[in-house]
Amino acid sequence: MSESLRLSLRSRVQPFKGQDAWEEVNFERRFPTDKTALLLCDVWNKHWCDGATERVDAMVSRMDAVVRRLRSRGGQIVHAPSDTMDFYADTPHFLKPGDVPKIEPPDPLNLTDPPLPIDDSDGGCDTNEKPWYKAWSRQHPGIEIAAPDKVCDDGTLIYRLMHQQGIENLLLMGVHTNMCVLGRSFAIRQMTRWGVRCVLVRDLTDAMYNPAKPPYVSHDAGTQLVVEHIEKYWCPTTLSDDLIR
Repeated sequence: MSESLRLSLRSRVQPFKGQDAWEEVNFERRFPTDKTALLLCDVWNKHWCDGATERVDAMVSRMDAVVRRLRSRGGQIVHAPSDTMDFYADTPHFLKPGDVPKIEPPDPLNLTDPPLPIDDSDGGCDTNEKPWYKAWSRQHPGIEIAAPDKVCDDGTLIYRLMHQQGIENLLLMGVHTNMCVLGRSFAIRQMTRWGVRCVLVRDLTDAMYNPAKPPYVSHDAGTQLVVEHIEKYWCPTTLSDDLIR
């Protein structure tokens, strides 16, 4: 019998439609490890925003612990550091088109996509005013990549890998909650529209948000607003404790 993960999940419901009042709900689900993948979204070695780099550095050891624990229990690990595939192209972990059956994802579900609760129009950096540049060259070296992990930043290929292995559930951690974690081709919006059951690991993510922009709250509070937005409209969240215990 397959081992399973028992996760405490948090979501939000709108009891009375037409009224902007939401209630937190908590429930448990079991996820068979052989039907579950963990994806690390854009956990780069460096970011153009100093604050973003510092916050990822602070999370990496915990992320690595989650990766090692889930791998030891038979879960598939997918490392998705976008725009760095040249670094991994000659490694055995690199996922190529020929490695998976050429099936097309289903027609995407027509789901609503309300605006985010924070203004990230300035890029979201809260620590410096240097212009954007590609600071990253690989995933953060503090996270182990080992067999049978895969490295890929193509959502269709990752969907094909999951289909090949019978994976139905996708746990996501990484950055940034309001940008890549929602918007990449392998991330929450697209995978949810393809019918994949997604779960965000909410204590191992971070937003790109500058408190000088609306709604004028602290950086941490801005991140939590985005997490709540995801719980309302996209998928439930969990904590890394559930994956490590």
